Amino acid sequence: MIPALLALTAAALFTGAAVYINLAEQPARLLLPDSALLVQWRRAYARGLPMQAGLAVLGFVLAAAAWWFTGRAGFLVGGLVLVANWPYTLLAIMPVNKRLEAIEPTRAAPEARALVVRWGRLHAGRSGLGALATLILLVSLAT
Repeated sequence: MIPALLALTAAALFTGAAVYINLAEQPARLLLPDSALLVQWRRAYARGLPMQAGLAVLGFVLAAAAWWFTGRAGFLVGGLVLVANWPYTLLAIMPVNKRLEAIEPTRAAPEARALVVRWGRLHAGRSGLGALATLILLVSLAT
């Protein structure tokens, strides 16, 4: 059961970080002028990416191990939902990231702000996937 508890922990940490970004960091970022908003987004994204990506992979591996040891399919499903953040990020969010990274902060305009707003809406999908994975893993652990 240790892999299951650790998978749940990783999923909960992932979800907490994602929700924090949506509820605290993104609204604060949107209060900044366009150039500062873009600089802040870049710095926060560069720091958050390895943490959230690592938690998604770690949670999946641990959930897969819990499924392997227990035979409970819910663990595998929860792990797959958590790691689904990778393709979601690559397909839905990465095009916006690339556009944001191509803008010079000194030339940031309302376009950069609109992209950061769009990025925030897309990032909410990561929060949702994390929450769903956490719920699935919790239910699988409780049954």
